[in-house]
This record gives sequence, structure tokens and C-alpha cells, in this order.
Amino acid sequence: MSISIHAVKTAVFTLLVPLIVAGVVPQRMRRGSPIIANLPALIVGGLLVIAGVAGYLWCAALFVQAEGTPAPLTPTKRTVIGGPYCFNRNPMYTSVLAVVFGQAVLYGSARITLYGAMLLLGFHLFVVFYEEPTLRRKFNGEYEEFCRRVPRWLPRLPPARRS
Repeated sequence: MSISIHAVKTAVFTLLVPLIVAGVVPQRMRRGSPIIANLPALIVGGLLVIAGVAGYLWCAALFVQAEGTPAPLTPTKRTVIGGPYCFNRNPMYTSVLAVVFGQAVLYGSARITLYGAMLLLGFHLFVVFYEEPTLRRKFNGEYEEFCRRVPRWLPRLPPARRS
């Protein structure tokens, strides 16, 4: 079994960007604060971190399958619209945010919460002003249809059933 160049590039990108953004920076910001010792914070924060890491890894695997990486310099050759991309158009960003906000809960940190809010704003601006226009040009009608079906950030809840 050989490892594809896309897998190697994705691993390098993950170590250089999401790991630093969602791991190193929040850990430095906590300044040695211990994990909050109440069960609800442990459960909520822990689940956010676990879900975020799992979501990111799932997305990264989909990028490798689509013959590319999450890095804007080496994009995929095909659109990535399956898996978590069925729920929102940006699950990689929301996964990183889940890890950051999970740590904010675990450490009871207003600084990490503010950092997460700034990341959210930065991600939103990057998506709206760079990523979406670029993907519209590259994937034409296919990306437009994807945008019509799938919300940018928050998943659509299924309509309520009538009895």
C-alpha cells in the first residue's frame, strides 16, 4: 500500500495549520489553567473536542480521496460534497471551531472563547470573499447546486412531521 502525495500534503497542512490554530494557540492561551472539575463542562467540552477532531479527520480523508488537500494552494480536482459536507458547506472550519470552543468550555476560558469568536469571523470572511467565489469559478454549476442544497454554517433541521 502506498501513501498518496495528497495524503502527505494533507498531513503536513494539518500539522501546520489546524493543529496550531485549534491546539497550540488555545493551549498557550489557557496559561496553565486546569480543566474545570464539573461534570457538565467535562462532558460538553470533551464532546466538542472529540467531535471536532473526528470531523476534521473525516473531511481531510475526503480531500485526499478527491485528489487534493485542504490547503488553498493545492485544492482538490473534484468537489467534496459527501460525508459531513451534506450538513454544512464548511465542516472542516466548524470542526476546528468545535475543538477551540470545546477547550474554552473545558478550561472555563473567556480568552479562548474570544479567540474562537475571532476565528469564526475570520473563517466567515475568508469563505465569503475568497473560497466561495473561487469554488464557483472552478466548479461552475456543480458548486452552485451544492450551495443551494447545503447551508454555509448551520445545518438545516428536517421539517417537523405532521401527525
